[in-house]
Amino acid sequence: MTWLVNFSAQAEKFLKQQRIPKDIIYRLIQKALMKFRGERININLKKLGGVWEGFYRIRKGKVRIMAEFNFDNASVYIEVIDWRGNAYKS
Repeated sequence: MTWLVNFSAQAEKFLKQQRIPKDIIYRLIQKALMKFRGERININLKKLGGVWEGFYRIRKGKVRIMAEFNFDNASVYIEVIDWRGNAYKS
């Protein structure tokens, strides 16, 4: 199944400023989907609560990715990509 990945303006801006290729983000999303299917995969994935209810946090080094997975439509919306200290302030 092909998943659609959408980025917010903030996420796009961060990737552009830091010169991070989207391929890295796509691979992390792919790993997260493998983890959801029950495969034993090494990814730091956490379900969030509070203001971020319904989102998952993917941690890669000092970067945090806040993503919302819609399993009915096979789509992922990436709201925030930012450094550890700034990601939760949005």
